[in-house]
Amino acid sequence: MKWQDFAPAATTRVREGIEWSITYAFDATDISRPRVLLIGDSICNGYNGRVRNLLAGTVNVSFWASSKCVTDPDYFRELDFILDARPYDAVCFNNGLHSLTTDRAEWDTAYASALAFIRAKLPDAKVALTLSTPLKDPALTKISASLNETVLRLAREEGLPVIDLFSAMDPLDRETYWSDTYHFRAEAIEIQARRIAERVREMLGL
Repeated sequence: MKWQDFAPAATTRVREGIEWSITYAFDATDISRPRVLLIGDSICNGYNGRVRNLLAGTVNVSFWASSKCVTDPDYFRELDFILDARPYDAVCFNNGLHSLTTDRAEWDTAYASALAFIRAKLPDAKVALTLSTPLKDPALTKISASLNETVLRLAREEGLPVIDLFSAMDPLDRETYWSDTYHFRAEAIEIQARRIAERVREMLGL
């Protein structure tokens, strides 16, 4: 199976001034417990440590956080590398906040293709779709909600569980729980991590 068969042949995506990727595999040599892979962006980079603590002793955690939109020419190449790195029993997949200005039709197609690639590469893994979070800016929040509509549609069509971080965050006071336009303070990260950890336990029957 080749990632090139799933990646967009061409997109209009304009890269950011700084593109980055961060990946960790905690308890990397332990094969006695199931392993979950968290895929996302800086929000994922924020909550992964707390998720790991909440699942300690029951589930091992890997994560890949990246600035790359699913329409980026390198996204599927990097995704392929991450999916090959370890055996995974569950995957929590998110992509969205670095796609707020991406052509919507291109993003819809690439997101669905990325999901198909994950499921094809890991046919035995449980997959959940993680919704993108709201932002401090109301206009950007509307875009995030719109992207989530595609995610929710795919979840219904594919019969996949959803981790709804959007509705968990949206009612909260922006000045209290947000640290900037995009990111969150510890109290909000705790809420996100608990939702993710709870879903992972459900997916794995724990």
